[in-house]
Amino acid sequence: MDTITKAAKLMEKNQTDEAIALLEDYSSVADDEEKFMIVELYHQWGYIQKAIDLLQALEKKYPMESDIKIMLADMLIEIERDEAAIELLDQVKEDDEAYVQALVQLADLYQAQGLFEVAEQKLLLAKRKEPNEIIIDFALGELLFSIGEYQRAITYYERILPHESQVANVAIYDRLAEAYAATGKYEDALQIFRMSDNKNPDTLFKYGLTAFQANRNDIAIKAWEQVLKIDPYYHTVYLYLAKAYANEKMPDKAYDIAKKGLSVDEFNKELYFIAGKLAYTLRRYDESKDFVRKAVALDPDYKEGVLFLIELFKEEEKFADIIDLINEIQQSGAQDPLYEWELARAHREIESYADALKHYREAYNTLNKDSDFLKEYAYFLVEEGRMDAAIPVFESYLQLEPLDSETEEYLARLKQFQDDE
Repeated sequence: MDTITKAAKLMEKNQTDEAIALLEDYSSVADDEEKFMIVELYHQWGYIQKAIDLLQALEKKYPMESDIKIMLADMLIEIERDEAAIELLDQVKEDDEAYVQALVQLADLYQAQGLFEVAEQKLLLAKRKEPNEIIIDFALGELLFSIGEYQRAITYYERILPHESQVANVAIYDRLAEAYAATGKYEDALQIFRMSDNKNPDTLFKYGLTAFQANRNDIAIKAWEQVLKIDPYYHTVYLYLAKAYANEKMPDKAYDIAKKGLSVDEFNKELYFIAGKLAYTLRRYDESKDFVRKAVALDPDYKEGVLFLIELFKEEEKFADIIDLINEIQQSGAQDPLYEWELARAHREIESYADALKHYREAYNTLNKDSDFLKEYAYFLVEEGRMDAAIPVFESYLQLEPLDSETEEYLARLKQFQDDE
């Protein structure tokens, strides 16, 4: 039995140390062909640095062999020595058969470093050398897709489809459909999705999402229901499916699917929120509050949920609950001038005017360009007998709303009253 075969047999028996020691000893006397075999074994077993060390010696011996440079660059990339890999690949000459392969590898490296323009230049250079090479069209499509250049990516994906429907385990129909959807061409995207024979949950979800964006809720619902048949734990579907049902005027189904979603994704604030909104639509007010409170508990800075609860409490005239809610979320670090405004309104309703004034003043620091706020604040100041403070607030309001003649006349009367005193 030769030494390399013996080492392989030792590794099969999990005698790792003995196998490696045997190859290390033999490397010094092995011929070049055997050294390549040892490199492949090291690489296969995960001893990348040992493979690199041996391959670097061979590269120095055969500096014109581009295949060695390509192989060595691949291994250097595996251990994240990208700059060393780039230096090697740059040595491959234009007249070398491996030149295009080197350009594609360089593009991958530059893309990983965020140097997208350089990566594109390398690929376009490769494209000029091999205009009909599908892998280059694919690499260009993937690069442009990754940086949001969807319209340009479409051009390259469309070149691939007549020849291949899948490259490097990527379904080209799916990519092309996603690119169309990203450019707002939802009907084109739907047509491409229909042509795809890939019916895995991810593809079906994207198909449904494209239909949803195209206002084809009926198609979206069918696609997403199919996703849940395949994988009931596909968390992302539930929120969108609930929205699609709601859009189709099926609040009961929407509510049920939102609740099912929460059984598999109990930390999704948006699901709690939509469940709360749907419960409100179905006049299940206590359930509505419970769901939205849970959404806010997950994220005290969830403004949409907070404002929804505030409006609910207003309908029930539970102004103390508004105060408690806002105080609670502010203690958690959530801050927004609208919360100060709502605190002012709630204190005003319970006739706690000093507190209302304090919160109006706090809100004014930020909302002094909000005409609705200014008008409300100014009238509150008048009610509190603070005419001098109210006048400049009214004036600020009228600068924003000069056509409000009724308020303008009121301000004129206010000023006249002040002058008469």
